[in-house]
Formats: sequence, structure tokens, C-alpha cells
Amino acid sequence: MSLQFIGIDPNTGDKQSPTVWVDSSAEEFVFQGWKPGPELEAKCAATEVPGHAVGIPEGEAVVRVPFRMAQMIREACDAAERAHVR
Repeated sequence: MSLQFIGIDPNTGDKQSPTVWVDSSAEEFVFQGWKPGPELEAKCAATEVPGHAVGIPEGEAVVRVPFRMAQMIREACDAAERAHVR
């Protein structure tokens, strides 16, 4: 696994740390975020999306990441594109 740290929520405290990484070996983005409350998770699970089963499959999770991390997510996309080109 080649895990590249991209950034951490600039407003993080000692106990919270939404974080963005790029795993170039697996060709995946890795997000650490807050667990949603049961209401948001239920809403996500119940939302119908074309071509997608209703629910949250085993092994998947809903996470929340603040908007202020948008630039880090863009940076992760750029890093992924650079790794993919190689």
C-alpha cells in the first residue's frame, strides 16, 4: 500500500481529525471523517439512486467531511491523476 497523506481538517482539534489520503497502489481515495448520526445514515440508505441498490452494503460506510476540506480533495484528485499517468 502506497498511502500518501494529503491533508487534515484545518479546524481539527485533539479528538477530531477528518483526513484525506490517496492510495496509489489500490488507486483509491481514502477519507477519514465523522460518523453520521443515525438520521443522516438512514436517509442515505433510503435514498434511491438509479443503478444503485437501496441501502449501505456491508463493508461500506457513510462519512462526513467538511466543505473546508474541498481544496484537499482537489489536491487528492490531482495526486491520483499524477499517479495514474505513471
